Order: sequence, then structure tokens, then C-alpha cells
Amino acid sequence: MGFNCGIVGLPNVGKSTIFNALTKAGAESANYPFCTIDPNKGIVPVLDDRQDFIIQYVKPKSVVRTTIEFVDIAGLVKGASKGEGLGNQFLTNIRQVDAVAHVVRCFDGGDITHVEGSVDPIRDIEIINTELLLSDMEIIDRAVERLRKSSKSGDKELIKKFELLSTLQGPVAEGKLIREIDGYEEIVDQLSEYSFITAKPVMYVMNVEEDELLEDNEHARMVREHAAKEGAVCVKICGKIEQEISELEADEAKEFLADLGLEKSGLTEMTEQGYKLLDLITFFTAGEKEVRAWTITQGTTAQKAAGKIHSDIERGFIRAETVGYGDFAEIKSLTKAKELGKMRLEGKEYIVQDGDIIYFRFNV
Repeated sequence: MGFNCGIVGLPNVGKSTIFNALTKAGAESANYPFCTIDPNKGIVPVLDDRQDFIIQYVKPKSVVRTTIEFVDIAGLVKGASKGEGLGNQFLTNIRQVDAVAHVVRCFDGGDITHVEGSVDPIRDIEIINTELLLSDMEIIDRAVERLRKSSKSGDKELIKKFELLSTLQGPVAEGKLIREIDGYEEIVDQLSEYSFITAKPVMYVMNVEEDELLEDNEHARMVREHAAKEGAVCVKICGKIEQEISELEADEAKEFLADLGLEKSGLTEMTEQGYKLLDLITFFTAGEKEVRAWTITQGTTAQKAAGKIHSDIERGFIRAETVGYGDFAEIKSLTKAKELGKMRLEGKEYIVQDGDIIYFRFNV
């Protein structure tokens, strides 16, 4: 799997509509709060033009895509961190994802009721962020209090955790999201068991009307400015259009997007931004039996990448026979790539590059 992404937002901003379109999972969608009671999950294959090109020339018997799991989490409201609405159970669901897609309503649409009575994307963002922050604050405060007592035993590990949590406690109490705190990555890495929500990378998904896809309306401009200050990314999407695309065949979908003046669907944009947010890349294994895509973190060595396939391959790693995607795209044959000297023999410390086609040699 590539990664999993929690879709959050206030009720009635279009979360479930977008989720349904992305995953074709058929989650219930209705014009009232708390329509989504349990988190809906959908596994979506990542469509990659490079993999399609490799398939065209390798002609494998089977194809395996990498995937993204989208989790549609019920609409949060003011007071969710204190149990309002459906409260803490949904905050727990958010803690389990790799990244957060925060859906923000950027359309007026008078027939869809807004839970706050009016459309104001910045207010909506702040409501959600406040609830997520309050939830993190509660966890930090409880942990600090517990460790304050237990660290007196002199245990170095407990003392270190106490110090790290104390470093977060002040800024969070002042209303700072954890991902806005200097040096948070290293701190959070050492406190990984707490799964802080406001440390997770975020993309703001601006839900707009069809005629606002090509040019930002005032609401979308406000969200982009806010995201820039926060260091987050933005994706603009029209839930209705994504639903229509989800019902079309691939060729029809491309034609439909072209008619709208769009190069890619909302799903494609969310996938690309998700990979960037999480610093992920894709490598391929290719042969007559199968062409498969694998997702790894940027900077992964060849030996560790081999372990993504099977622990035995990592353990018995000999070498990685590698063809860069650019070379394959030019030559269109793995056999010819080898004959022309474009297949490189890489060792265990080789850093895998995005698009690499690799055959691992191993011996166990």
C-alpha cells in the first residue's frame, strides 16, 4: 500500500460525496450532520502512466498497482474533543492515518445546509484545527503528569520522554499546531506512540462548484493563503464532477476532463500531493509474469526496498539490476536496455530513484 489518508471536515462540506467518488465505495451521503457514523474505508489503486507504459511493452500476465486507503471520518463539530457530536471516537480514527485530507467547503450552494449557518472556510478550518489541537493537548497533559511522577525513578528513557513532551506542552497550550513547532519532526519521531494528530501532514481539499475549477473563487483564495502560512498544500476538487468521472471508463474520463479544460482528476491530484507530503516514491518490478508497483520512502536503499517485497530478499540481497524509467521509456525493452549497457548493477547501499525498474538478485 502507498499510504492511508483520513478525510476530515465539518458536517455537510462534501466529505462523503468526495469519498464516494474517489473510492466508488457507496458510502451514505445526505444533507444532515453525522450521516457517517463509522469510518468508511476504501482502497483505491494508484494509476501511474509509467506503469501503463511498462505494461504496454513488457506485456505481463498480471498487473499489481500500489494503493491508497481513504478513510472517511464523520464530520467533526465544535466540542468534538470534549465528546460533542460523535466526538472522541472519530479523533481516535484520525490518529491512525498517515496524512489528513481536510475538506473545506468553498461553494455557496444554498440548498446544502451548513452546520455553522454560513460559508466561511477559514472559520471552518479553525474549528477543526482547534478540536484536533485540544485532543492532542489532552494527551500531552495526561502524559506529562504521568511521566512527572514515574521519571523520578531516574529512568533515562522516561526522563527523555518527559522532557520532549514538556517541549510540546507550552506551544500547544498557546494554540500552536504541532507541525508548526520548530524541530517537531525529531520530537514526534521519538514520541511516535502518541500519534499526535496536528503533527500529521495536511492537504486542504477545496470543494468547489464545476464553474470554479479553473479559476479560484474568493473562498478558495482564502484557503490557499491560509495553507501557505501553515505550510500545507491545497487541492481543488468538485465533488459532483468526481462522481461523474468515477462512473466513466478511463478513455471517457480523459475526454471528459479535456472538455472541462482539466489535465487530471481530483483523485490524481490528491494522490500526487499525498506522495509529496509523505516523501514517497514508486519503483517497479517487471517481467512476463507480473508488472508491480511498490511504494517506498524517498532515500530508501536497495536492500531495504527489497525487504518491501519479502524479508528473505532483503536478508539474502546480492545486487539490484536496475533500469531507470527514462532509459526504459526510450528503449522500450528491458532486454535491449541490458544489451545497451543501460541496466546498472547496484549494491545494497544504492538509493532507489523514483521510477526505477529493479530485479533483485538474492540468495538465502
